[in-house]
Amino acid sequence: MKRIENEDRRLITFSKRRSGIYKIASELVTLCRSEVGVVVLSPSGNPFSFAHPSIDTVANQFLNRNPPSIDGSYALVESNRQARTNELNQQYNELINQIKVEEARNKVLKQLTEGKGNDAWWEAPIEELNLEELNQMKVRMEDLRRSLWMSINQRTRGKSSKSIQGQSSD
Repeated sequence: MKRIENEDRRLITFSKRRSGIYKIASELVTLCRSEVGVVVLSPSGNPFSFAHPSIDTVANQFLNRNPPSIDGSYALVESNRQARTNELNQQYNELINQIKVEEARNKVLKQLTEGKGNDAWWEAPIEELNLEELNQMKVRMEDLRRSLWMSINQRTRGKSSKSIQGQSSD
């Protein structure tokens, strides 16, 4: 195994692997009735955790401390809170991944419309452009039209002056 150098790929791999670890930890809880605690720090330093019944209970047992006395209602509330937290973490990660996909798509569209990676900016998929991008494309097309007319007029004038010069020399 070696470190993934591409940052986007590294973050995506981290997200997928973290979800896999959470799934395995959840299966341990369900199948073995074990108490599990997993804490993971992302490459960007964000902490993520999964625990059953709670991270405090698991950490206290791991550190050989006396676990706090938990009555049945507290355990139920804590379990529900942890499940909701895990669900929100998963939604958050999915949204982050969607944002990254949209940013990459935006980058490609900008390259197409600005002609950086492709000289044919007019071939950009119009259906995928937002209003601002469409207005930019309109301005560019108007500039192209003006430039074409100026070039046509210059060439037309050049031909007519050459043909006039040719007629006068006869």
